[in-house]
Amino acid sequence: MSSDELVQCDTFDFEVHSTDGAARTATVTTTHGEIETPVFMPVGTLGTVKAMRPDQLADEVEAQIVLGNTYHLFLRPGLEVIEMHGGLHEMMNWDRPILTDSGGYQVFSLEQLREIKEDGVEFRDHLSGAKHFFTPEKVIEIQETLGSDIMMAFDECPPADVDDDYMIESMERTTRWEKRCLEARTRSDCALFGIIQGGTSEKLRHRHAEQLCELPFDGFAIGGLSVGEPSEAMYDTVEFTTPVMPEDKPRYLMGVGTPEDLVECIRRGIDMFDCVLPTRNARNGQCFTSRGRIKIRNAPYTMDSKPLDPDCDCYTCTNFTRAYLRHLYKSREILASHLCTLHNLRYYHRLVEDARSAIDAGQFEQFRRQFYEERDGEPTPPPA
Repeated sequence: MSSDELVQCDTFDFEVHSTDGAARTATVTTTHGEIETPVFMPVGTLGTVKAMRPDQLADEVEAQIVLGNTYHLFLRPGLEVIEMHGGLHEMMNWDRPILTDSGGYQVFSLEQLREIKEDGVEFRDHLSGAKHFFTPEKVIEIQETLGSDIMMAFDECPPADVDDDYMIESMERTTRWEKRCLEARTRSDCALFGIIQGGTSEKLRHRHAEQLCELPFDGFAIGGLSVGEPSEAMYDTVEFTTPVMPEDKPRYLMGVGTPEDLVECIRRGIDMFDCVLPTRNARNGQCFTSRGRIKIRNAPYTMDSKPLDPDCDCYTCTNFTRAYLRHLYKSREILASHLCTLHNLRYYHRLVEDARSAIDAGQFEQFRRQFYEERDGEPTPPPA
């Protein structure tokens, strides 16, 4: 099928506004609204961001977009339930954009339960052990049923420690699958992003980017990072990959990361991020603040009357003390997860808001320097 015959997304647009070095601000336009970048996307794997109501995500966190997962939603509640509601937006009562991961990472993490074939991947799910078969066509069909504003192509996610021969074989299979994803798209209101693989090898990343970036995807992601490699290797990979990605399309770094990761990778030209860290760590009693991480369960906070983060404007920080949050956490009260999650997500969103303002003002390096200077005993910046 030629490019002219492929279904194109007619509701998607991308416009760069400011640059400061490789860092940039832009607007992504989707069917369900605009997204200002750089942006952090809270992870709502099963159609919900854990411990949060959708209205709080929109009004208090000011989240612009959330992420769902094809694999998990396919298993539960299943497509019939989602179709009954009219799509994922309607089911979860979220009227802003949704990006859905193709489920490739989850399928390939089932190493003992799956078999890779040229047509797709046969696997047994982690819930019932039932056998399923995901093809590129199937994951597009699922995502179109969900009504995703941004769909992700189906790719193979090889382990970080595979040799170059297998990585090349995997990349070439991914390219074939991603072409089939483009051919399978039937909805003109669902954008589709390609995923660049290649481990931490500059040669292989460039090779895969050259193959994929010629294809008419609406945006491109860097996959296969944040899987155990050192932070410096991840930053280096982003630094040598973004220059070979199109300047006129969004760049998405999948599954990353810490506040430091966001700052460093915005500096290297990334527009979009997602990660479970702020929500998962909140439920485990770790909160991110402008002064560094706080483990709220620890004894020093027993009599601490300060807010979690004196610089934060969230409901948690303007109403409750660290001592109260510790009490809730130690008592296993559900409210602890909610209040810590609300704060962590608001912190992440304020961080990218401040990054956008700094880029627009041509002061991103000053912002980056201040980010590290304010943190108590936290990681120092990598070399510029």
